Amino acid sequence: MNGILITTKIKLLPKQEQYQALKRTMEQFNQACNRISKIAYESNCFSKVKLQQLCYYPIRIEFENLSSQLIIRAIAKVCEAYKLNKKTKCQFKLDGAIVYDQRILSLKGLENVSLATVEGRIKVPMFISGYHISVMQDRRIRGQADLVFVNGVFYLLLVLEIHEGERINTSEVLGIDLGIVNIATDSKGEFFSGAKINNLRKRYSRLRTKLQSKGTKAAKRRLQQRARKERRMARDINHCISKNIVEKAQRHSSVIALENLNGISKNKQKSKTVMKSQRQRLSRWSFFQLRQFIEYKARMNGVPVVFVDPKYTSQECSSCGHTDKENRKTQDQFECVSCGFVANADYNASLNIRRRAIVS
Repeated sequence: MNGILITTKIKLLPKQEQYQALKRTMEQFNQACNRISKIAYESNCFSKVKLQQLCYYPIRIEFENLSSQLIIRAIAKVCEAYKLNKKTKCQFKLDGAIVYDQRILSLKGLENVSLATVEGRIKVPMFISGYHISVMQDRRIRGQADLVFVNGVFYLLLVLEIHEGERINTSEVLGIDLGIVNIATDSKGEFFSGAKINNLRKRYSRLRTKLQSKGTKAAKRRLQQRARKERRMARDINHCISKNIVEKAQRHSSVIALENLNGISKNKQKSKTVMKSQRQRLSRWSFFQLRQFIEYKARMNGVPVVFVDPKYTSQECSSCGHTDKENRKTQDQFECVSCGFVANADYNASLNIRRRAIVS
């Protein structure tokens, strides 16, 4: 079976001397990145192999405390950054991520990680939750891992390979409509309300406006803190919703049917059908993240996922098939002008998604 790659974020618990060693390593690593970036930009050399030939030894001498493999990872980080734009010289913050590979990082059970630093190898304790144990048990690291520094705390972003679950036998389809008032609605009539998150976001939006008008450094820091909090909240809600949906599909031996919402924030036609007051919420909610969570959790549990055309799912009657924008009376209410069928608008859309999946 094909493996599923997931990224898990683990908090490190270094002692004071380990903390300082990690901080110095991060600063020197990113200083080396800036030095390499200058060489790459001035020599117009962005190939990893050629750039390594050009600057490896000078950088190794200049940053003698960095191991050879950390220098190689710094070169790779610079080359990766220039893939986006070669016309502007890349600058790296001193607290930017360190990219580790398996030569300079190894797990010591589930409690510690061994990392290469300017002080040599150090064994740092990790904070492992029940979730981490479930995904890390008997799993191996794939590819690279990033050491990141957020609000004075070090985290390790590990990419792990998880095997797909054995595919279940399905006899049903569970249609899922993604929306604004209700983040998700399924074809069995369950609603995953977005009221709490939407109320909080309204409050954050008002606060953002006030802080942006101030323009001070303290205001900018507060804005960043709020943005991070909002992202964490959205991620947690998406995790909970996706877990619930996949478990339900398992219980009912169902295929999960979703709308193909690629490019939802860029789709002009979609934006025109959304009330002006709701456009910010539509663009800010991480539908793609929720879809990703549903997909990988479904694959882990052997639940098939299919995608259908989202066109007119909110205007089509799930009872008679008549499509008319007059059918959508309000954000919540659907009433067919042809047959008189009345239902919650999101529930009606989920039934249409289910039917399209069955037909296709």
